[in-house]
Amino acid sequence: MEKESTGAMKLPIINLENEKIDEIERPSVFETPVRHDVIKRAVIALQSKKFQPQGRDPMAGKRTTAESRGTGHGMARVPRLKGSSRAAFGVSIVGGHQAFPPTSEKDIVKRINKKENRLAIKSGIAATAVRDLVEKRGHKFDLDHLPIVVDDEIENLTKTKQVKNFFEKIGMMSDVERADRKKIRAGRGKTRGRKHKLGKGPLIVVSEDKGISRAARNLPGVDIVQVDYLNAELLAPGTHAGRLVVWSRSAFELLDEVWED
Repeated sequence: MEKESTGAMKLPIINLENEKIDEIERPSVFETPVRHDVIKRAVIALQSKKFQPQGRDPMAGKRTTAESRGTGHGMARVPRLKGSSRAAFGVSIVGGHQAFPPTSEKDIVKRINKKENRLAIKSGIAATAVRDLVEKRGHKFDLDHLPIVVDDEIENLTKTKQVKNFFEKIGMMSDVERADRKKIRAGRGKTRGRKHKLGKGPLIVVSEDKGISRAARNLPGVDIVQVDYLNAELLAPGTHAGRLVVWSRSAFELLDEVWED
């Protein structure tokens, strides 16, 4: 597990022009150890709610007149069609029913304890400040410090062009462009409603959405969320911790109040 150095730490607050305007202490939630196992459990628990139930027709393979003829005929005692020696119905027979087929009643939603889920979110928040993890996810950025805290002006942006200009000023536009990709999934998933795998770019965390979600929704891979609605999947897409996150000042100040026990 990765863990940043402990102790009070001052971080720069930048404005939309990438100019330092103030400093802020790093919240204690960033001292949480990065538990990749807990994060993975929490993300899968969230994803499992979107799984599509699947099952088999209870009568599949059983719609036949086949019956076993018993012994004394010099052939196996499997069920056979009337007027023919062709086998049917049985588990070991082509076209027969399955022994224990999947049922649509099966509970496929994974459960996770509330405290464990909270730990996963806190751990995901801490991972966003570990540079090695952020770079390992493939994110591209020019700033030399993490976390990235921006003045509350960012919450008031209402135009996509304004958000793009902000990303260009702080050197993160290349990460948005990197997320603009559609990879065709390998395997059967292509026929099950998830043909394309989409890239993930920066996450912007705000205390109040004053229009930035509408402004940024057309940028590929960019997500907007209020600090009290954070979840493990947003912080660690695909169960991989270390997403590139931009925090508004007020959201950053609320972190300990919302997520610290």
